[in-house]
Amino acid sequence: MLYDPPLFRLMGDRALLVELGDQISPSINEKVRELFLKLDRRPPEGILELVPSYRSLMVVYDPLKTQWNRLQAEILKLHQATDPSLVPEPKTLIVPVVYGGEYGPDLEWVAAFHKTTPEEVIRLHTGTTYRVYMIGFTPGYPYLGELPEALATPRRETPRTAVPQGSVAIAQRQTGIYPVQSPGGWHILGWTPIPLFDADHWPPTPLEMGDRVRFFPIQEEDIPHWTPSKA
Repeated sequence: MLYDPPLFRLMGDRALLVELGDQISPSINEKVRELFLKLDRRPPEGILELVPSYRSLMVVYDPLKTQWNRLQAEILKLHQATDPSLVPEPKTLIVPVVYGGEYGPDLEWVAAFHKTTPEEVIRLHTGTTYRVYMIGFTPGYPYLGELPEALATPRRETPRTAVPQGSVAIAQRQTGIYPVQSPGGWHILGWTPIPLFDADHWPPTPLEMGDRVRFFPIQEEDIPHWTPSKA
């Protein structure tokens, strides 16, 4: 259910949690995105950080510069603002993926789990335009949804201690791309040469909350074509 007006919860003495709904849905997530962008472009005095998620927005503030009740009133005012210049259209990123083999060690398992073929798993995974619900877990990690119901897959029983950078994986009805090597418990279907995090570049990631992602299959010999050149 969408909350209008939003619900506010005090999180200690320097943060407000703004809840826009009670479930994961594109419409609620879009309201979170809109509020995040409005506050990012017209920040009230005292705001230190904005942390958007699936259905809520954490607003961290300096209690020496503002008070929670004043900040709440300013957030509500911006929430009701209708200036379209504050909320740009989302981008779409096309992501090439080498599926299976050493690049996607769980593809065969996922196909067997769903009693289908690896080719059908690839077809289903590439047949959807995914929404970036949030960025988190590691820098630049996009939580993408939703997977087709036919691909809904439980997490691995035993997480890996090191998932390679660029791995494309699924869990439940989500898919994601590991921007850096890290532990992970999702099933790896493939790998992309497209970098998703660069600490020396601004912005450090090409994706933002609300953007769209589409995957398409490539072969191993196509990797050099998609690998960014290094200056």
